[in-house]
Amino acid sequence: MTRGSSRALPTAERVTRAGLLIWAPVLVALGIGGWFLLRFEPGLAHYAFAAAGMAGALWAARIARGRAVAGRLDWNRADLLRLGAMGMALVLTGFLAAGLRLHLVAAPVMDYRYYGPIEGRVVEIDRSARDRMRVTLDRVVLRDTAPGRTPHQVRLSLMGELALPAPGSRVMLTGHLGPPPGPAEPNGFDFRRAAFFERLGAVGYTRTPILTVEPAPARRIDATAVRLRLSQAMQQSIGGQEGAVAAALMTGDRSGIAEATNQMMRDSNLYHIVSISGLHMSMLVGFVYAALRLALAALQSRGGGVPAGIAVHKIAALVALVVATAYLWISGGGVATERAWLMVAVMLSAVLLDRRAISLRTVALAGLVILPLAPEALVTSGFQMSFAATAALILLFPAWSRRAQALPWIVRGVAMLVISSLIAGLATSPIAAAHFNRSAQYGLVANLLVVPVMGAVVMPAGALAALLAPVGLAEPALWLMGLGTRWMLFVAEQVTGWGGAVLTVRAPHWAALPFGGTGVTVGLLALHGTRGRLSRITLFLAGLMVLGSAALWHATGRPHLLIASDGTAVGLMTPAGRSLSKPAGAFVADSWLRADGDLASAEDAAARPGWHGEQGARRASLAGRDVVHLTGKGAAGRAADACTSGTIVILAAPALDGLSGGCELFDQSRLSLGGATAGFLQDGQMQWISDASANGRRLWTSRAVRRQWMPSAAPRLSD
Repeated sequence: MTRGSSRALPTAERVTRAGLLIWAPVLVALGIGGWFLLRFEPGLAHYAFAAAGMAGALWAARIARGRAVAGRLDWNRADLLRLGAMGMALVLTGFLAAGLRLHLVAAPVMDYRYYGPIEGRVVEIDRSARDRMRVTLDRVVLRDTAPGRTPHQVRLSLMGELALPAPGSRVMLTGHLGPPPGPAEPNGFDFRRAAFFERLGAVGYTRTPILTVEPAPARRIDATAVRLRLSQAMQQSIGGQEGAVAAALMTGDRSGIAEATNQMMRDSNLYHIVSISGLHMSMLVGFVYAALRLALAALQSRGGGVPAGIAVHKIAALVALVVATAYLWISGGGVATERAWLMVAVMLSAVLLDRRAISLRTVALAGLVILPLAPEALVTSGFQMSFAATAALILLFPAWSRRAQALPWIVRGVAMLVISSLIAGLATSPIAAAHFNRSAQYGLVANLLVVPVMGAVVMPAGALAALLAPVGLAEPALWLMGLGTRWMLFVAEQVTGWGGAVLTVRAPHWAALPFGGTGVTVGLLALHGTRGRLSRITLFLAGLMVLGSAALWHATGRPHLLIASDGTAVGLMTPAGRSLSKPAGAFVADSWLRADGDLASAEDAAARPGWHGEQGARRASLAGRDVVHLTGKGAAGRAADACTSGTIVILAAPALDGLSGGCELFDQSRLSLGGATAGFLQDGQMQWISDASANGRRLWTSRAVRRQWMPSAAPRLSD
């Protein structure tokens, strides 16, 4: 068989040529996911071994093809070897990309508490989940701190109504800083990891005014400055929360949206609308492409200056691509926006090249670009939900489209909206439930009422406002856009007022989501490909993975006792729900309750039965063992009386030397090493899991590992 006899090539070879692309991002993701699951920091030897394995796999793939061409190896066996070798190379590529990215972004992380003067340049202004404005600074200078120990970026919450600085200006203030906090419980969301990849080395707050020591340089092409100016102008013109939502849709600036509005949109499953993603990009680009193509076609048909031989659809595609790029630039990027831009760019490029515009290869190409450049995106909810919805629509919607042609066009349009919303909702609901522990029961209804208005009114009005703004005629378009966002908020308010709008979900086992997500992805791709024995086996194994994930989620129990990393909060599981020893550590307590699938507030949980005793010395009982939580002044001195045999003592202070008595002690010294701790009651015995044992020693978790890999970090000048 010769190289050019493509018709004679076996099925496996044709699959290799046509189908490997859609599997490639899945295989890269497996390598990245495996890297994140490690409980130790890989060294140079591990990366060298992975690189050698990748080179060996590529060599094996090449040898297998060469031997098949030479007639020394059967083509089917050769292609199976090639597929396996190339798959292994892609997995190892993901592993290497994650390690490379980690060390490229590595920057000092503050491992102590700091209070004093802070100087830096304003790079971002946003709003926290606690409804406080936040300022992120880079080029940071801290008192008595060497440059090698100074974080690359710090983020401070503004306590009170403080005036906001201009983006790009250099400011000074006095504030509190500390290391990014770890998970509220073992295997919970790890903010340290997200902060490390953002090069955010410290977080804190300030109560003092922010002084500008150097104004922002005059730069017309500064994306942040342009974004905030446009956002402010839109908010002032439209007004209220509808103006803040409109500004978020067009610029990506969500700092004007109150947390109550955010929560209302989460509970109605409309929150995805305020995060620039494929929905917005496709609506905007679709409007620009369709409107410009119709206008040019009309001019061409009437001899309006457009020659008959000009392909107006290609001109419209080129302009739409420029608009999409400008939209990406103004919004400041983000995984969802970058993925949307990549897909739009590929589709419009296909129009320019007279190729098929929409396919699963478009999604695969976007994944192959994003994952190697930003491997950390794989473990974020935005990436997972965005790709899940898009891939599900492309895989499942064609089956509907083939049957929809028999329906009247009006019914077809409504049905298309319902089916697409249903597919996207089913694809993203398990992911949202796993990450946020809640499910909006009427989200389909809310989206059916809002999404058409978004596509027909809001985004076109935003595009017209941008077009008319230079000549001062943007007000009518902004007014129309405000009507659309006001409708969205009205729908969200009505839907959340219905009974049972939100269903809470218990947090799954940490392995349930990646295990089940991999199974669903592999199963859908197996259905998409050529049907055969290998496809059926793959589909069967994928189904087992999904069922196993569901069973694991269902069987996962919540900890009987949870201890915060500083010992200030303790949560005991009772028949009435988790009972808090005191209404302290609201963020940690809210995280615990949310993971329990509990809608109670920290204050309500603290009022539940389970704890008794005076403030600062709270007591409870767990399986016949006494639990004592000591806080406040003199807590360390009271520990000696509480530390009796069999008692579990949680001390929100370092224990005094010589403490004995046979108790199981969790003081701040022990908790500072292990982090947040969970206790599970099994066969009458307590089994303890700490954050350190769950997450291991990684660059973002361990001070010792950072010192090993970043030896240039000098000690503090005052040390």
